[in-house]
Amino acid sequence: MFSSAVPFKNQHYAELKRDCIHNKKLFEDPEFPASNSSVFYRQPPPGIVEWKRPGEISSDPHLFVEGISSHDLNQGEVGNCWFVAASSCLALKSHLWKKVIPDWEEQDWDPKHPENYAGIFHFQFWIFGQWTDVVVDDRLPTVNGRLIYCQSNSQNEFWSALLEKAYAKLYGCYESLKGGNTGDAVVDFSGAVCEPINLEEEAFYKDPEKQNHLFENLLKVYDRGGIISCSIKAEPHELEFKLTNGLVKGHAYSVTAVKKVRLGHGLLAYFKNETIPMIRMRNPWGQKEWNGPWSDSSEEWAKIGDTERKNLGLTVEDDGEFWMSFEDWCKQFTDADVCRIINTSVISIHKTWNEVLHFGSWTKHGDPLLNRCGGCGNNKTFLQNPQYMFDVTKETDEVLITLQQKDLRILRKTGQGENLSIGFSILKVELNRKYRIHKLLSQKSMETSIFINSRSVFLRCNLPQGRYVIIPSTFQAGETGEFMLRIFTDVDSGCRELTEDKPKVKCWTPLFGYPQVVTHVSVRNAEGLENQDKTGGADPYVIISCEGKSVKSAVHKDTLGPEFDTSSVFYRKKPTKPVTVEVWNSNAVKDEFMGQVVLSGLPKDSQNYQKLQLRKRGSNMADEMPGSIILCIVTETELTAI
Repeated sequence: MFSSAVPFKNQHYAELKRDCIHNKKLFEDPEFPASNSSVFYRQPPPGIVEWKRPGEISSDPHLFVEGISSHDLNQGEVGNCWFVAASSCLALKSHLWKKVIPDWEEQDWDPKHPENYAGIFHFQFWIFGQWTDVVVDDRLPTVNGRLIYCQSNSQNEFWSALLEKAYAKLYGCYESLKGGNTGDAVVDFSGAVCEPINLEEEAFYKDPEKQNHLFENLLKVYDRGGIISCSIKAEPHELEFKLTNGLVKGHAYSVTAVKKVRLGHGLLAYFKNETIPMIRMRNPWGQKEWNGPWSDSSEEWAKIGDTERKNLGLTVEDDGEFWMSFEDWCKQFTDADVCRIINTSVISIHKTWNEVLHFGSWTKHGDPLLNRCGGCGNNKTFLQNPQYMFDVTKETDEVLITLQQKDLRILRKTGQGENLSIGFSILKVELNRKYRIHKLLSQKSMETSIFINSRSVFLRCNLPQGRYVIIPSTFQAGETGEFMLRIFTDVDSGCRELTEDKPKVKCWTPLFGYPQVVTHVSVRNAEGLENQDKTGGADPYVIISCEGKSVKSAVHKDTLGPEFDTSSVFYRKKPTKPVTVEVWNSNAVKDEFMGQVVLSGLPKDSQNYQKLQLRKRGSNMADEMPGSIILCIVTETELTAI
């Protein structure tokens, strides 16, 4: 994840700084000039904007004053609480902010060597799968000598203002940052995976067990360096409306601590070990706090000993930071963004994930075979979208999938830049699938994400062993755009894009024939299997064979009625040749043959599941039938359904 960064606008920080020092001049960024075009495109800020360098605002400017803190960020005139909330969380994670603010010691003002200061800074953001280095000069927009955008509590501290300027440059101007999602900014700071949680819909506060499970998850995310934010849903006319309890609707809050707080005083509290789950937040405004239970001056704090209060760093002042019980948090907030720093390290004491990243696009083409913008499953053209195949090799595996579209915020200045409604579907496909799907036959829909006009969509699911295809799409057919697909599994999934429609025709093929039909074989389950073992159990599996090729299912342990749910697909050159389905009993010494079905003269476009008797090889005697299987055979001409 922490790969080398590419320079934004091809501006190389070290070269530019070296030139400025050599020429004894302060850097002026031609790509983000000190003009109104860098401030707004529609709504100007109040007052006349003057661009001032930190040395003109403070006599002793610094990047950091007494370290870095979440209190170093206070929202300014632009409505970017989402970005400020994310930056507050960033300040708490040294392993992240040191990546976002590289060379931070070298970048700071050095009073002993003022000749080394060149008025240039750089920051790094994870943009669409690539760390990007953004250079800015230190001229900041002010009105009446005061900063009008993000600023620190310390008048001579400027890291937050400069970070915001670099982010504004990335997206065109300061006004482009108006309105957004905190999780998006966190992803840009870290490459994290953002999971949105609908607290209102899930109603965690009504279910103590669900609530405890959520708290343990958030505690784990926070302790492992993840970032959490939250908000209260609001109608357009309710944005930034202050409730009687002190909370603000339509406003992003950063979560600055998740903790089990010990109740009681002295040694009794230590031995009794009674705790309450609590969560601490910060309002990016630097004021306006929760005034309910466990607010700064509430009587509930009398239940906490002095040592515990000191450990919590409790302050009684209107600084925007406050504590709540986790139950109240679940009740008062409607949405949360949980951003996990996914561990892909080979050596780690925590769970590690295997990550696969693909870049793709939804594109139009006159040829249906080449069209890649088919829309969601409601459209007949759904299967014209890009398709990505992966395998689950364990009995079951937890899979994390995130689909992100390219951020078009920079186009807001031209009246564009709105997100598409995007989502994806997961289909369970044949075990030997290698080519694109053109018709939904034996494929089974396993999971579908929501379709929403957010920058990214996330889905967590548990999938049984098998082969799967992810189909990312826009909701409407015909919409074009770029996307990034990230898939996390416990072990390597072999994920790759399906680009070919059918087997390639080779020069020697005429000697052996061309594929004429595609045959899908699905074995649903088996019943009444005989077993020579008197224990009454078996470990059956099924083998499907056609024209010298075969597919083997997973072994089902200790059952005489396995649910195979196994599918295969064959591109057949000789349709008159039979398809054979065999059932075997797995054995450590030698596998035992249990029965087979041999099928020839297969029907075309038949999709009815049928119960067929298994027979021993070469036998037609009923008393030698070891049971039956339910299967479906579908034969179709290749590519007829595109």
